[in-house]
Amino acid sequence: MNLKKGDQVKIISGKDRGRVGSVLRVFVDDAKVTIEGQNLYKKRSRPKKQGDKGEVVMVPRPLAASKVMLVCKNCKKAVRSGMRFEGEIKVRYCKKCDSST
Repeated sequence: MNLKKGDQVKIISGKDRGRVGSVLRVFVDDAKVTIEGQNLYKKRSRPKKQGDKGEVVMVPRPLAASKVMLVCKNCKKAVRSGMRFEGEIKVRYCKKCDSST
């Protein structure tokens, strides 16, 4: 998986198709990512103390990594990314504009 925390990604399918957000968390074993402010669902929380009221909170759910594309920092488009060695360092690059991301 070529995604990491903090990357800008564009959702390519589902109810939030076309929206852009940054990756909050990556689940490598499940091939899922959580995106800030996207794929939100309501979660009911119980009252913490006696006399408090329960509330409904919107929380982001993980989304399959195959449903998102990396947004290149240079060309600002949703792109496929590749890996290559620049000297001894392995870097990720944009396959459209060939720049390191």
